[in-house]
Amino acid sequence: MKAVLCKAFGGGLSLDDIAPPAAGAGACIVEIKAVGLNFFDTLIIEGKYQVKPPLPFSPGGEFAGICEGRRVMGYCGHGAARQAIAIAPEKLAAIPDGVSFEAAACLAIAYGTTLHALRDRANLKPGETLAVLGASGGTGQAAVELGKLMGARVIACASSDEKAAFCEDMGADDVVNYAEADLKSALKELTGGKGVDVIYDPVGGALAEPALRAIAWGGRYLVIGFASGDIPKLPLNLALLKGCDILGVFWGAHVEREPARHIANMKTLLAWTAERRIAPHIHRTYALDETVHALAALAAREVKGKAVITL
Repeated sequence: MKAVLCKAFGGGLSLDDIAPPAAGAGACIVEIKAVGLNFFDTLIIEGKYQVKPPLPFSPGGEFAGICEGRRVMGYCGHGAARQAIAIAPEKLAAIPDGVSFEAAACLAIAYGTTLHALRDRANLKPGETLAVLGASGGTGQAAVELGKLMGARVIACASSDEKAAFCEDMGADDVVNYAEADLKSALKELTGGKGVDVIYDPVGGALAEPALRAIAWGGRYLVIGFASGDIPKLPLNLALLKGCDILGVFWGAHVEREPARHIANMKTLLAWTAERRIAPHIHRTYALDETVHALAALAAREVKGKAVITL
């Protein structure tokens, strides 16, 4: 079968013929139909991610396909950019009628992280304000959508007017272009000086401190990731002065430690997709042999929403 392989960290990718997987004890075979790509895929193939898989490996941590005649989706961390994968059946969720493979392949990581962050960690309430940094990316779009669905006023923060306009189209109530405006001042102004109740930050770097300075009393700052490449060092006196919580969102560990809750979240997201309450925005679909181009677009911050490999 065909598989996209990383044979050396930082050494690029190749499309190779490999032996098909064997089910083995406690596993089943999924014929892959779609693979969702994420920014961390660009890091893992460079050896810059906290997880370094044994070489060679395939990128792609979320997928949708067919297992024993059923349409399913799941999360595997890495290894999905190939024609078939062996995985434990309890890690799969059934795809409802009316939900495409492409849409289902977008849900596990970006939407799963976001639902866990907003509901399980921050306990976002209707009527609260939610500021989303990097709002035009895959996790950002998910945060805009789920924040609105949960009844929040969503302020989408992005790095250009074009990306800000995309966020407005996705349903954001207000937008901030932090390449042109001071983030702290803009968030304070939009909240009448009160500050933001919940901040969703998958970017880190130079945006973290001004965002935290704009948080409301009793607010919750969600540490999602560091797409900027820089891990910020936040002044902890701000947490004291604001009476706020800084909450880590390690979704991958949540999946391993709380598998039943993870699958319950996946079923919720699939139901919401079937009901058209959420609709993952697919920037573009790519063939398996175009995986390199898809990852390059992600690395260059060109992707608004999700990049998806289709087989």
